Amino acid sequence: MAAQSQDVKASNPEYEQVKADLKALREDLAKLSKSVADGQKNNLNSFRDEIRRESEEALDYARGAGEKALHEAEERIAERPFLTVIILFLAGLVVGKLLDR
Repeated sequence: MAAQSQDVKASNPEYEQVKADLKALREDLAKLSKSVADGQKNNLNSFRDEIRRESEEALDYARGAGEKALHEAEERIAERPFLTVIILFLAGLVVGKLLDR
């Protein structure tokens, strides 16, 4: 009876069509999976590039702000060098007293 069932399956065109459709579905799913994976990879690459670009912009901004602050500090020191020396001396005394504790 089992051999007869296999003969019916093999000779039935609907069975062959379902078998072909399942094979095509497997292939389509494999292509879809690959396409989704490639899309995710492209999204990750563009996200990484965007993060890199924004971090470089932030670094440039911070560098510029640091240079500006340094320049302003140099100008103030140049305007009043004696006052700067006194302030630094007093700050050193305060730090020294704090470290002695």
